[in-house]
Amino acid sequence: MTVIQRIEHWGDVHHAKWLDVIRIVLGLLIFSKGIAIVSNTAVLQDLLLQNNVFGFSGMMASVAIHIVGFVHLVGGILITLGLLTRFAVVIQIPILLCAVFFVNLSRGFSILNSELWLSVIVLLLLVLFWVIGSGPFSVDHQMKRKPRR
Repeated sequence: MTVIQRIEHWGDVHHAKWLDVIRIVLGLLIFSKGIAIVSNTAVLQDLLLQNNVFGFSGMMASVAIHIVGFVHLVGGILITLGLLTRFAVVIQIPILLCAVFFVNLSRGFSILNSELWLSVIVLLLLVLFWVIGSGPFSVDHQMKRKPRR
């Protein structure tokens, strides 16, 4: 057994059912953030270009915003359903790392910055669900239980 298989096995065995509620809320939160990103692409593009966060040009910023929006929409649905949860979480983690360290901290560290704290909490929950997996109330779990023919 590799280290990753051991972590997955430990996560599958030690998963409390109440964590599924948190996983569903997390998925809905990420999905709603994806809707907000797709709805406000022009505003976000201006924000990226004004702060020159990543040194993006106009076209690169637009493409990055659309990619992040799409990943949040698809990943949020997958996390909510508990389908391919670990994969969906892994594709969200780099986006949240960028949100925490580049976007939010470029605005200045403040205890009152609610976006920063939301990003940090979501990042920690993503790491948690990367380790423990989707849980008993998920499509993944139902697919494992289904007898194969």
